[in-house]
Amino acid sequence: MFSRPRVPARTGSSEPARLADLEERLAHLLSLFQLMAELTATLNYERVLDLSLDAGAAALGGQDGRLISALLLFEGQDMTIASSRGLPVSDRRAVFAGAEGVLEQALRTGVIQVVRDPGHDPELRRLAAVQNCRVAACLPLVVGLDAFGVMLFADPRPEIFTAERLELVEAVARQAIGGLQNAKLYRNLLEEKERITEIHEEARRKLARDLHDGPTQSISAIAMRVNFARRLIERDVKAAADELFKIEELARRTTKEIRQMLFTLRPLVLESKGLVIALEQLADKMRETYNQEVLMEAAAGVADDMEVGKQGVVFFIAEEAVNNARKHAQAPHIWIRLWREGELFRMDVEDDGVGFDLGAVESNYEARGSLGMVNLRERTELVSGVIRIQSASQKGTRVSLTVPMSVAAAERLHQNGFVG
Repeated sequence: MFSRPRVPARTGSSEPARLADLEERLAHLLSLFQLMAELTATLNYERVLDLSLDAGAAALGGQDGRLISALLLFEGQDMTIASSRGLPVSDRRAVFAGAEGVLEQALRTGVIQVVRDPGHDPELRRLAAVQNCRVAACLPLVVGLDAFGVMLFADPRPEIFTAERLELVEAVARQAIGGLQNAKLYRNLLEEKERITEIHEEARRKLARDLHDGPTQSISAIAMRVNFARRLIERDVKAAADELFKIEELARRTTKEIRQMLFTLRPLVLESKGLVIALEQLADKMRETYNQEVLMEAAAGVADDMEVGKQGVVFFIAEEAVNNARKHAQAPHIWIRLWREGELFRMDVEDDGVGFDLGAVESNYEARGSLGMVNLRERTELVSGVIRIQSASQKGTRVSLTVPMSVAAAERLHQNGFVG
């Protein structure tokens, strides 16, 4: 809390007025300080938006309803109004490219811009509310090369934008940038947590489906056939022996299926011998358990410098893609190919099966109750990678994964896009 400054005693009728003015300014600064402190402390994204405009209005002394304010934040290439004060509903739907006028100048220079008669600005004139304003200030929300957007304040009174007040509102803008960064990071963290939770939940659902469709039914069949063989012994010993042989084969096949599930749930070889050996074992188990031909092609040392956590994600992407091909593609062959292109790790999982209409499948996820491709994409995000799925009827399917091996490679990959 601020303490009241000690003012030396003077004579004259102006002293009480000066003291009152000083106390008013102190109260105003204290209120602004509290707003800015809360702006920095909160992690609620919507609250940060509201506090930014409230603190800006307090800095400009425009809390009487005549000041118009808005936060224009980038969504893709354009800016939309994330929060506002004094704008009608029609104005709140406006979209800005930030390519002309005061918006472009603020974003390009990174410096506050003040414009007279904002109703004639090439972009601001889209807002009906600024037609009655004589002045507007545009504050860029820029950190380095990253631009969040701009803070906009407009008012019919040009005298409101004094040098002192503009300095205060610039301080608010700097605090708003920090608050937006923190809130955005926190929101991304929560979204990431939800995605990881959903991935784990889908893995549990997949395990439940696989158990129901495979071992559970097989064990039920074994129990029924054992009961049949027990009754058959009394009438035909040779037929009972043949039935017991079939039961033994079914039990062996069920054991292989369960071992395959345990392997895909936690492939211990991945931790001890690495990704390539784990995928080779996956190929062997697919051949042994399901008679599915899976062929491995891996460049020497392709994943030696990859973190174990990343290797695990890549393995599960490969396992999901291989299983999808085995179950749905009717493919004689599935290929897993691993190679490197500089700091990019590349993997293709390709089959020569029946293929499918990718657009139709992706548009029908909700009705099908399947999240297979969503899981592939979300797992890819965990390693900052890019995935592309190509398929056509009777032409097979190819799942192409690219994983950056460094932060710089990740930035280049996502800036330049994926070229397969």
